[in-house]
Amino acid sequence: MAVAACSRPPELIGIDNPAVPTASVRDLSRKRIFITTTREASEVVGAFYSANRAPELGLASVEVTVPPNHTPGQLERAKRLPPDPRTEFAIVDPVIYNSDDAFVSEINRELATRPVGQRKVLLFIHGYNNTTSDALLRLAQFVEDTGFQGVPVLFTWASAARAPRYVYDLNSALVARVKIKEMADILVRTRAESADLFAHSMGAFLMMEGLVDAEQAGYLGRRKTINHFILASPDIDIDLFRTQIGLLPQAVRDKMYILVSKDDSALRLSRRIAGGVPRVGAADAQELERLGPTVIDLSEIDNSSSGSHSKFAGSPEVVRLIGSGLNTAGRFGDSATPGLDRILEGVPIRIVGN
Repeated sequence: MAVAACSRPPELIGIDNPAVPTASVRDLSRKRIFITTTREASEVVGAFYSANRAPELGLASVEVTVPPNHTPGQLERAKRLPPDPRTEFAIVDPVIYNSDDAFVSEINRELATRPVGQRKVLLFIHGYNNTTSDALLRLAQFVEDTGFQGVPVLFTWASAARAPRYVYDLNSALVARVKIKEMADILVRTRAESADLFAHSMGAFLMMEGLVDAEQAGYLGRRKTINHFILASPDIDIDLFRTQIGLLPQAVRDKMYILVSKDDSALRLSRRIAGGVPRVGAADAQELERLGPTVIDLSEIDNSSSGSHSKFAGSPEVVRLIGSGLNTAGRFGDSATPGLDRILEGVPIRIVGN
């Protein structure tokens, strides 16, 4: 708690550097990210969205620039404003859409810039203790490092972005649950060929609840092809997860991947808050595999720049592994997955279930 209470890096959405604008920097990598949100708008400079819960689903987009000196697994984030795009990530050109049609049209425009076969969407749901800036930067870094060629879409729910407000965040995730179908209804109207779903931490709880609701309503996987369901460090009660996954069809479980790590310090804290009930992201890989998904055990990975709870983005080997899966229609571990043997050679990543 003491570490988490230290001052956060500044919010930086819509803040360009007047001395070194992003447009003046050569060799930047640019990621246009679309946003769906249950947060209220904010007038705070750089924030864009607040921690308050909004009654309606918000739609927006930004452009995130990745500096030329970026190192895979690192997030070169500004410690003060304005960011220097030559050496730090920047988030510029925020746009708010006043209608679903305008949002869908812009996603379609972005999809059309991709070749056939890469016109897919990556839906990312962030975890506990995140601002909108936190989530956008992490998603941009993840997309850059995995080489994902489709269009990224962030679902950002009203996290308080304060470590002591765990219960507020959990309730915010439950509030956001009712907007999952509305978001899905919008995304299926796009011309995306398929989609990948990726959720981190408490966001995995929200994803699982949305999948269960969709299955019970009879439309899960029946409107768009979903290639992968990936849960990174899921902050979910293990008993609740058994119930959730038991309500999902085998076809979904076959495409589900869970990234776990027994040294996850954040999940140790949430386990204490939850009265000692184990969290899925720190559970035994063999036990989880028996429930149906493929489990990717990252317990022995010790080179994550983002700590034990965000190895999915903080370890170069892990982001390469995930990228090899996201960029192919096959399963992680299949012989058809390009370069998998080379990625895993000498790396302590264990895949259980393939």
